[in-house]
Order: sequence, then C-alpha cells, then structure tokens
Amino acid sequence: MGRKGILFDLDGTLWDSAEAVTLSWNRVLERIGRPERMTTEGMYALMGKTMDDIAMAMFPTETHEEAVRVLGICMEEENACVREHGGKLFPGLEEILAELKSQGWFLGIVSNCQEGYIEAFLAYHQLEKYFDDTENVGHTGQGKGHNIRLVVERNRLERAIYLGDTQGDYDAATEAGVPFLHAAYGFGTVPAGTASISDIRELPDAAVKLLS
Repeated sequence: MGRKGILFDLDGTLWDSAEAVTLSWNRVLERIGRPERMTTEGMYALMGKTMDDIAMAMFPTETHEEAVRVLGICMEEENACVREHGGKLFPGLEEILAELKSQGWFLGIVSNCQEGYIEAFLAYHQLEKYFDDTENVGHTGQGKGHNIRLVVERNRLERAIYLGDTQGDYDAATEAGVPFLHAAYGFGTVPAGTASISDIRELPDAAVKLLS
C-alpha cells in the first residue's frame, strides 16, 4: 500500500481550546481599548475559518488592514495563553495517536492557524512525539488545501486522508485531492453522506476503510 498518512485539522478535531482562546482575546481587547468582546459560543463559530475571514467578522467596520492588525495582536496573546493553559483534548486522543503510530501511520497537522499555535498545543499536552510534520497558513501564506498537498508531497505519502470537522476542511481536502473523513464530534457540518466518525477512537478502523 505504500507510505500512508493521516493529516489532522486542529481545533474541533484534536482538541477544544475555545475557552482559553476567548479568555486571551478578551484580555487583549480590553487592554488596547477595543469595545468588542468574544464569547465561547462565538469562538466556536469562527474556528476553522481563514484569518482574513475571522478578522473581518470580528471587526466589520474596520479596514481590512486594521482588522488584520488587531487580530494579529489577539493571536500573539492566544499562543502564550494556550501554551500556559492548554485546551480540552477529545477523549481517547493520546491513546489513539499511540495506536496509529504503532501501526506505522505517518501523522501530521495542517491548520488555518497562525505560527506558534500548533507548537503551543503540542508543547502543553506533550504530544510532539506522535506527529511527523505540521503546517499552517501563518507559515506558508497559503490556504489549507495547498498546505495539505504540500505535506503529502514533501513527505512522499502515497496515500493519505484528512480528518477535519468543518465545511472548510472538506473543501480543502477536496482541493488537495485526498479523501476526507469528518470529525462529527467537532464544531461543524459537511455534506450528507460524507464518511465520518463520532468519536476519535473510531479513527484507526475508519482510516483503513477509507483507504481500502
């Protein structure tokens, strides 16, 4: 079958960091004198979107340049907060990562996040040993579909799937030309009939089935 890989989205797929991120953004907004405030529910609605889309949703009356600038300040604080407080791993995650590694899977993370966010996730929860590669839009300046393909190509994966929870993840996997598996326990929805799992612990069997 050749080298096989599973690439993961992060928010809503591996963990839930909404509380820590909301806390950090509100801390920044108060400090810099902005009137906006985030709620955890509002954060769920933004997760999975591009940084440009998040910036304009958060600051719709600002110019694109100013909205992106303010969001950048929030995201700098976010990395530090996540590295300090972590998030909620979905139940069974580390055990499944260990099982997949023992089975010989290549594991990677591809996210729409800023640089440093994936690293903060891995550091707090001490999961670095399970992942072979990561990529994000903050590093490449490219969309998730491009970055999925980039990770597949540079690691010479002959077959790979992408596990994510939102329509954006579905679209990115389609753009990259890799099979998509829906993390239905996450934050978003995808077209009816899409292959899915309702618990991360279903992943090993579902991944084999999707690539068979």
